[in-house]
Amino acid sequence: MAKPIHRYLHFIVLLSLLHFILSQPSLNPDFKILLAFKNASDTTNKLSSWNETVDLCTWYGVSCNRGRVYRLVLEGLELRGGFEPLASLNQLRVLSLKQNRLSGTIPDLSNLSALKLLFLSYNQFSGEFPSSIPSLTRLYRLDLSYNNISGQIPVTVNHLTHLLTLRLEGNQFSGPITGLNLPNLQDFNVSSNQLTGAVPTSLSSFPQTAFVNNPVLCGSPLPSCKSTAPDGAVASPVSPVKGSPAVISSSPAVSGANAQGNGHRSGARKMSMLAVIAIIVGDLLVLCLVSLLLYCYFLRSYVAKIRDGRGSRLLESEKVVYSAGPYPPQAGNDRGKMVFFEEGGSKRFELEDLLRASAEMLGKGGFGTAYKAILDDGNVVAVKRLKEVQVGGKREFEQHMELLGRLRHPNVVSLKAYYYARDEKLLVYAYMPNGSLFWLLHGNRGPGRTPLDWTTRLKIAAGAARGVAYIHHYYRSPRLAHGNIRSTNVLLDNTGNARVCDYGLSVFASPNSLPRSTGYRAPEVTDGRRYSQKADVYAFGVLLLELLTGKCPFVMEGGAPGGGYGGVVDLPRWVQSVVREEWTAEVFDLELMRYKDIEEEMVGLLQIAMACTSPSPDQRPKIGYVVKMIEEIRGVEMTPSHESDSVSDSPNVSDDTGGVSH
Repeated sequence: MAKPIHRYLHFIVLLSLLHFILSQPSLNPDFKILLAFKNASDTTNKLSSWNETVDLCTWYGVSCNRGRVYRLVLEGLELRGGFEPLASLNQLRVLSLKQNRLSGTIPDLSNLSALKLLFLSYNQFSGEFPSSIPSLTRLYRLDLSYNNISGQIPVTVNHLTHLLTLRLEGNQFSGPITGLNLPNLQDFNVSSNQLTGAVPTSLSSFPQTAFVNNPVLCGSPLPSCKSTAPDGAVASPVSPVKGSPAVISSSPAVSGANAQGNGHRSGARKMSMLAVIAIIVGDLLVLCLVSLLLYCYFLRSYVAKIRDGRGSRLLESEKVVYSAGPYPPQAGNDRGKMVFFEEGGSKRFELEDLLRASAEMLGKGGFGTAYKAILDDGNVVAVKRLKEVQVGGKREFEQHMELLGRLRHPNVVSLKAYYYARDEKLLVYAYMPNGSLFWLLHGNRGPGRTPLDWTTRLKIAAGAARGVAYIHHYYRSPRLAHGNIRSTNVLLDNTGNARVCDYGLSVFASPNSLPRSTGYRAPEVTDGRRYSQKADVYAFGVLLLELLTGKCPFVMEGGAPGGGYGGVVDLPRWVQSVVREEWTAEVFDLELMRYKDIEEEMVGLLQIAMACTSPSPDQRPKIGYVVKMIEEIRGVEMTPSHESDSVSDSPNVSDDTGGVSH
């Protein structure tokens, strides 16, 4: 027993000794490297904080991990000369030296095997494309734009299989780019160089601005290339008429005109006209047939994608990184930080971990874009990048996030962390692997679809109602509203339980804006910032109608409501009109007609939905009472935990004072 303890103590002593060594500036292997760079390049002493008496990890532009430099961001500091010493920082992951006056050839960077982001734009580098860069196989972003680099762009760049950004504009590159093939590339620009030849098909999807000011470059999206003669000279475009040795007349060729009568020439013209008409009609028929075949092919592919269960993951092939720079742009040196909410067993990470993560777009909503992020350690989270939001200030944002971060419930998607900076705001949620209610209801409405059965629909309705009730009743002051209830914001966890997401963000909506989910908007809502709990109940009622009818509850401006599946429907108005005509059975989704003995339950849920979508807010039941009524339909007794979601058993809302602004 003594021997293992002895080994453990020995390990602790070694670990402490290593930490002590790295904490001493003069003993850290990166210390001399940084000072050598400063002495050679910082002629204006902009790096005055790089002092031998303080920890190098506190120096300007330097970020450390376990005592070693892993990020170096030195932009716009008038640095001169080369940066050869920095090529020895073998733990470096982010290097940005843009907007300086660095010159000479770019040094050998092969020691920077962990490098992910490299930004050297707006300097005076010369020479050819660095031969060491293709060996940096972990690179995501490469920006060498606006320098004096010449020579050809080597095809070895294709070794950078993870590359998302390649910016080479504003240099003196020459030669062809036909060999470039980087399948994950999203940000590409080689404009203002001296490139020649054709744009390869692999790059033709980028806009014309990515290739302009290369006089001899051609091919989509630039003008078409001219044909090349055998000796290598560029010939004029081939034309079936112009330039042909034979002259093609607008009338048939005539041999022995004196021997042919006028009537024969007139008949020839008539036959020629009929032939032209026949050719045109034939071409139109062929074009229509090809268009029909293409339409059927792509429609079949789309249906197959949804049938395979890819639903909300249709955009997963889109690789993204949250910022095109080494960190989100902000004023001053305050770059923000990840703020986590205490949660047992949760792993913490930094913004840089998100920048390095493999990220896949999940979808765009009213307040921003959501991504699935797979971190280096395998941890999976959902990240919402807030856009088009109005935040009064950092303090207001932090206070509201503290409110949302305390919400923990089996039917609510947990907010794990947030990041605040002036130009970048990120929310980190638990990732829900089984998609949204929207795709379960509306994905692949055709042959081969697995219908969403009644029991599952009722379970989802009950779970979503409990989640909304929890949000409504967790705080007595200030009162919270969800503010964005719709089927895309009801997700399913790995056990199939419904969880509501995207809650509490309506306070950041633009002044006097209206919710984008028009079909779920209560009639009284005129300001997106003051979304009330009563309006939530209305939106939840529309959600129940969506579950019952299988129709998408969106309103098309100028369009009439109603119609079959896929029609754009003002659901509450349409349902009320059908029920008034005593055709209640016509309301329900045809997929539900296969199940027996559920008519009474469906009618019961329909009555709840119609009560929730009452035009008068005072006539709508509170969400806690809705939970109770749905559970009664399911035949589930309310447990004490369920009852705690409801403030009282009163069917009407009497204590909701309005919005969530505070």
